[in-house]
Amino acid sequence: MTRRLTLLFAIAGGAAVGNLYWSQPLLDFIARDLKTGTSAAGWLVTATQLGYAIGVLLFVPLGDVLSRRILVPIALLCATAALLASALAPTFGVLLVTLSLVGLTTVSGQILVPLAGDLADDENRGRIVGTVVSGILIGILVSRTVAGLVAGAAGWRAIYFAAAALAFVLAILVFFAVPRLTPRATMRYPALIGSVFAIVRRERVVRWSLVLGGTSFMVFTMFWTSLTFLLSAPPFSFSVTLIGLFGLVGLAGAAAAQRVGRLTDRGLGLPVIGVAWALVVVAFAVGGLGQRSVPVIIVAILLLDVAIQGHNITVQSRMFQVDPQARSRLNTAFVTNNFIWGAVGSGLATFLWDHGGWEAIMVAAAVLSGFALTVWALGRRGPLLLAAEADAAAEAARA
Repeated sequence: MTRRLTLLFAIAGGAAVGNLYWSQPLLDFIARDLKTGTSAAGWLVTATQLGYAIGVLLFVPLGDVLSRRILVPIALLCATAALLASALAPTFGVLLVTLSLVGLTTVSGQILVPLAGDLADDENRGRIVGTVVSGILIGILVSRTVAGLVAGAAGWRAIYFAAAALAFVLAILVFFAVPRLTPRATMRYPALIGSVFAIVRRERVVRWSLVLGGTSFMVFTMFWTSLTFLLSAPPFSFSVTLIGLFGLVGLAGAAAAQRVGRLTDRGLGLPVIGVAWALVVVAFAVGGLGQRSVPVIIVAILLLDVAIQGHNITVQSRMFQVDPQARSRLNTAFVTNNFIWGAVGSGLATFLWDHGGWEAIMVAAAVLSGFALTVWALGRRGPLLLAAEADAAAEAARA
């Protein structure tokens, strides 16, 4: 796993997952252009994430049985077509469908993450996976900024044309860069999909990790979806360009993710998860005070992104240790679960915004974060322990 290949994986993964978030800072802009309400436009985010969850479930497990050198470029080319269709969508209803297809097809990043884990050696796996996931996280955050800048200059459709061109170029680069590897498993497609659920049923660590991962993505999406509503309304009434710039504040989270990968390699994953959830609770408490204060909102973004990104890279890296022969399927379970709950989070944010505004969303997210912190506290001495960690704890107890 060379530095050049790691960088390509990070860029390709970031570009792919960025496709899910182009619309998030543009909701008010798109709503006005397609003559619908801002709250209704919030369902664009929900539809894209649901499509992504389905796409991850249906296609990412194929990484364990097919050549990823072929699978990733095909996914990128399909995403190219869906992005072009979104750029040309004439109505809100059509855009809702095409963005669902964008979510369904833009899964290449989640095929590349377990591939990075397969190509890395044991001593550097956490660091390399952390770097690739950092690229994905940067894609999530920078996509909002890029979307705001491009839409402010050339309209919201331009960003989808540009994203389609980038996906096409990356398909070519990945095809020539990814080495040929023998598939790790041989099984029919129905059995392959069924094995994803079998791993979840069999591994207690996986089930507890999915609860934590899903909750983290739910509250993360609640925050960012509602932030667009808050900043586009009085007293702020910011432009799409300015709203998009708030995504840059979260880049500290991507930087933290790389360092957290090193902590995971040193066996400190469980304490990191607990600290991350404590920070998330604080972030929403701070966010609740920022309804009319940009500096307070910025502090909340910093706390939230550092905590959530560090949490997710830790949980994902630990799950890859459960079964090295099924990393694509483990990643499928993790990402599908996350984006199902992410879609619930964006829908819940839209509902709460209409019925209670920003404060209701911050309170709900803080309560959910407290629940996750409780799950971690209850599971850290048993259900969340990996086999190696449990053996080390038992040896220490005997000593």
